Amino acid sequence: MLKLRQVIRLYNQGKGTKAIAGMLFISRNTIKKYLHIFLSSGLSYEAFSGMSDLELSQKFLVAAHPEKSQRQVDLEALLPGICRELKRKGVTKEMLYRQYIEKYPEGYGISRFCGFIRLYLAQHRPVMHIEHKAGDKMYIDFTGQKLHLDNGDGTKTETEVFVAILGCSQLTYVEAVASQKKEDLIRACENALIYFEGAPLVVVPDNLRAAVTKGSKYEAVLNESFACFAEHYSMTVLPARAYKPRDKSLVEGAVKLVYKTIFTKLDKRIFYDLSSLNAAIRVALEIHNNTPMYKREYSRRQQFEEIERDVLQDLNPIRYELKEQAQLTVWKNGYIRLGVDTHYYSVPYKYIGKTVKVLYTSQSVEVYYRHELIAQHVRNRRKYQYTTNTEHLASQHQFLTEWSAEKFISQAMDIHEDVAEYIAKVLEEKTYPEQAYKSCSGILSFSRRVGNERLIDACRCAQAFGQYGYRVIEEILNKRLDKLKLEDEAARIPNHKNIRGKDYYQ
Repeated sequence: MLKLRQVIRLYNQGKGTKAIAGMLFISRNTIKKYLHIFLSSGLSYEAFSGMSDLELSQKFLVAAHPEKSQRQVDLEALLPGICRELKRKGVTKEMLYRQYIEKYPEGYGISRFCGFIRLYLAQHRPVMHIEHKAGDKMYIDFTGQKLHLDNGDGTKTETEVFVAILGCSQLTYVEAVASQKKEDLIRACENALIYFEGAPLVVVPDNLRAAVTKGSKYEAVLNESFACFAEHYSMTVLPARAYKPRDKSLVEGAVKLVYKTIFTKLDKRIFYDLSSLNAAIRVALEIHNNTPMYKREYSRRQQFEEIERDVLQDLNPIRYELKEQAQLTVWKNGYIRLGVDTHYYSVPYKYIGKTVKVLYTSQSVEVYYRHELIAQHVRNRRKYQYTTNTEHLASQHQFLTEWSAEKFISQAMDIHEDVAEYIAKVLEEKTYPEQAYKSCSGILSFSRRVGNERLIDACRCAQAFGQYGYRVIEEILNKRLDKLKLEDEAARIPNHKNIRGKDYYQ
């Protein structure tokens, strides 16, 4: 509008079009168009000078631009459909141009055709500039290209490469991992937080299966393990929309930089394990983070130290341990079977027949019923073995689990030492411990039924006969043999010529 005002002012001062063009560096044809509009409008110079820039643009510029040609109108009408077709797999601009030129032989050339498409897409898909707040977001992704480990036998194993970047300072973390499974993803994310020495408020993953169970434009369904990891470090998970790379353009750009600054330094080197590969990555990563950014006087590390380090959340001092989960049914015996170890764990008997949720780590096993912790055990990987908490068992089962030789002898000693001696003999005679425990339990139960004195006498009597067991004591008590007084010395048998000695049978 300034140029337009200068043109009219100079014309009002009596300057010709050639002189005005030389003074303002505007083509004479443009000056003639402006002057034609001004003279045709009938406006005085004073009225012209009083008009606003908006009014001048509406009167002069719109009128100065020629009307659209028919072929431009025809092409612009086709652009919405053309751009929809471009979203289809396998469709190219060249294919669509051939269709266009068949219908409009006098249409634009392919370069002008593609120019109209670019302009239409720019107007209808504008890119939003996002101001990243310090300590707000961490973007994570895996690179498309992979690194390799040498197996030593001429073969190679591919490794995934994890990338994390802080939104504000753009400090970057890179690590090679075995896979994109949730165990490796969570461990790499945690290592990134340790590298940053703090946690952001939000972590933004791509729609990785290890982080997002089901993607959504509005509210994605998160992988429960990854959600628990984020909660452990007080972070919110905000997945990028599917097929919307601009939602995570920062990490997409970081991946491209990683290719240039890290991958190129490792291309010709040979690595045999992840630890040596990650050590080499860390060296290249430090160079990348400490190199001044493009057209900036500061590096990512400098920007991080100045504006982002202090606003990150403090890390949880306890490292996150991944919890696997399983839905199991409590068996009739009050145990659940953890299939991964083929080991059995007790559960309170009142939950028999219920379906419970089991969360287990490398160290512990936790059992939940309707979000309530009902049992907790130290993990045991011995196959076909039972881990039991006696408080979980029914009262009659608790009694059985408390049986032991020491306990029976101790109970017998409380009655009399002769009873304890007899119980010790019963334990020695029985070959199977549980059989002996049942017999001892039955013998000691007689103290409640007949009294301690009779039981003491019965045990003395049975021991004199050299008979040990529950049935022996029961028979003695039933026949009241315990009332008979045993002779102090056994009767001696006199020598006689009719008595054969033991040598006779040799």
